Amino acid sequence: MAEAQQEKRAARRFALRIPVAVARGENPDYSESAQIRDVSARGICLYLDSPIEQGSPIGFTLTLPPEITLTESIRVQCKGRVVRIEDGTADGKMAVAAVIEEYEFLPQS
Repeated sequence: MAEAQQEKRAARRFALRIPVAVARGENPDYSESAQIRDVSARGICLYLDSPIEQGSPIGFTLTLPPEITLTESIRVQCKGRVVRIEDGTADGKMAVAAVIEEYEFLPQS
């Protein structure tokens, strides 16, 4: 009988199926649409259409809903680095996990 895999995450993850614009480090002015799979205080997993390399810088802005913030919606601009890539879904997207290295809360527009 196989041992149960030990949970290594230190922060709670929230399933959050919302679209997000992702900027890649080599061209921060260009962004592409992605779909978030889940997010935590330290990282994010999202679905991308096009390939990206492990270790690549990545940036994105997302709006955390009241269910997560327990107050009002909050916009957060994040910068991080790709730490894992998984072959994705039936529609050809790949799951990309990134660690969040910097973040900034943005004023509501």
